[in-house]
Amino acid sequence: MKRLQYQAMALVVLTVVIDQLSKELLLGYLLKTGAAVSVFDGFFRLVVVWNAGVSFGMLGGDRALPPWVLSAVAVAVCVALFIWLRRTDRPLHGWGIGLVIGGAIGNVIDRARWGAVFDFADFHIGQWHWPAFNVADSAIVVGVGLMLIDSLVGEKQRAP
Repeated sequence: MKRLQYQAMALVVLTVVIDQLSKELLLGYLLKTGAAVSVFDGFFRLVVVWNAGVSFGMLGGDRALPPWVLSAVAVAVCVALFIWLRRTDRPLHGWGIGLVIGGAIGNVIDRARWGAVFDFADFHIGQWHWPAFNVADSAIVVGVGLMLIDSLVGEKQRAP
């Protein structure tokens, strides 16, 4: 394996460990308190939300897909991303892939453990409210962002 692939795999492991550790600690704490915990009044609080859908609650609700279907799709995406990682030599691209794989694995672990993904970060300003999310979701968003930035920067670097 190339150095970039080792770095990406390190990001996968780091993401999964931080995600699962944060969920374990926060779930225990929040279940003991029995309520949402305000961190910054009117902006950020810690909550317990069980997400049966995909990232940010999409495809959830009353007719959510079974956890094993969402997990199977996530595993298939991880396999495809790993193949893509083996073919890239661009750092932002590789790091982005590592973060996406790590985030996907973190959420698959939740579905295997609890049948849904535990989300805890709840941001809101006035009437505007962002869906609750977790470390794995954040890693996926940052990873996709890195891959998009790389595709824009990479295209400019290859232009004549």
